Amino acid sequence: MILRTAWKNVWRNKTRSMVVIASVTIGIFAGIFAVGLMNGTMEQRVDAAINKEISHIQLNRETFRDNDDLHLTLDSIRERNRKIRNMAGVEAITNRLVVNAIANTASKSTGIQLIGINPDQDKKAFNLHEAVIPGTGSYFNRESRHNLALVGEDLAKELNIIRYELHNATMDSLRSAGIPENVLKKLNPMVDKRYASQDLFVKDLKKHLTKKMLEAHGQKIMEHAWTFRERSRLTLTFLDKDNVQTGGMFRIAGIYDIKNSMYEKSHVFVQKKDLQQLTGLGAQATHKIIVRIADREQTKQITEALRDAFPALQVQNWKEISPDLAMMTSMIEKFNAVFMIIILAALSFGIVNTMLMVVLERTKELGMLTAIGMNKKKVFTMIMSESVFLSLVGGVAGMIVSKIILMLTNQNGINFSSAAEGFEAMGFSAHIYPTISNTFFITVTALIIITGILSSVYPAIKALKLDPADALRTE
Repeated sequence: MILRTAWKNVWRNKTRSMVVIASVTIGIFAGIFAVGLMNGTMEQRVDAAINKEISHIQLNRETFRDNDDLHLTLDSIRERNRKIRNMAGVEAITNRLVVNAIANTASKSTGIQLIGINPDQDKKAFNLHEAVIPGTGSYFNRESRHNLALVGEDLAKELNIIRYELHNATMDSLRSAGIPENVLKKLNPMVDKRYASQDLFVKDLKKHLTKKMLEAHGQKIMEHAWTFRERSRLTLTFLDKDNVQTGGMFRIAGIYDIKNSMYEKSHVFVQKKDLQQLTGLGAQATHKIIVRIADREQTKQITEALRDAFPALQVQNWKEISPDLAMMTSMIEKFNAVFMIIILAALSFGIVNTMLMVVLERTKELGMLTAIGMNKKKVFTMIMSESVFLSLVGGVAGMIVSKIILMLTNQNGINFSSAAEGFEAMGFSAHIYPTISNTFFITVTALIIITGILSSVYPAIKALKLDPADALRTE
């Protein structure tokens, strides 16, 4: 009876109730969508790190990570591989050789980490092969009498392997992509010119386009002007097992893009057999055993099992290899909780204000109810129920809207291409797919109910303090 009365009271002043419900709906939607956006960003970063960069668990000699000493290879590699493959929860393993090197082209050089891989093994532990940019080659799929190297897009730009050119065909593709004619007309002086680097191309773009045009269309123009000359080469130099400088000429097998500028600039992949031969380390030489597991939730347990099985080796999982990533994941979880609490606290003030107005408007009515025998407990319950109904209706509406918007945006993602350079510099993709767990919605529902209850306490206490005789004399 009390609950039914409270529900009817909510709709006695429909305009006021709808304003409160709308504010709660908007607040909850804003909070959940922001949390979904942050969760999606962080989840994509973790997935990219595990699937393309470090996998779940790595094993190496105890001091190898400190100095990348070429001689700190693993012994009994076949026996270790067999033992790890037979462990429960292990999905795949791969062996890698790691050498510090210098990458050189005719115009540039830079320090890199050279990774020797077995492509067939690596495909099972990583999906880096899926990140090869179409038209730049393949993931060591073609036969060649030359040594092959897979390089990152940002390294290819830095070494001037990637160039920029505007031709009539490029202009037609830009026109088809929706670039306005007035912008294309300003690009005419750049047609048939070759730019050896991105910096030179951007510098010339700034001369011909206004700042507004550059912000609106610069990224798309660069994407279409981007060119790669097949069979490009680079020289890789490093020390062999006798600390003698060696190296070789490598053709570009392909260019990969994983939306992480730091990684792309510093990691070059070659076939392990080529690197073993050039360093003179031997056919079984391996610095790292990398383990991919079936369930990420079991990372800690399998890490401990590997430590027990190989006490002489350093065994680290992705959180230990990349502590900054683990810290950000933990911080995001805490931030999400604090963020929602702040939003709900702000909404509670609006509910408190509304319920205080309700109490003041119905002073005479509440006095009459008390006078005819309604006890204080029932008055308190009625006021509290009205507050809970207001917050719950708005909260449920907000969650429904959030769920729908999250589902729609998760299909195609949200593209922050204008800030792509900044995102990728930190290792994040600029194309974000918001996501959120169903557990979070359950938690939010509980918090909304608690917010409604807490928001009703002060107005309900004010109602209880009303003297029936004085209340009945109120006009």
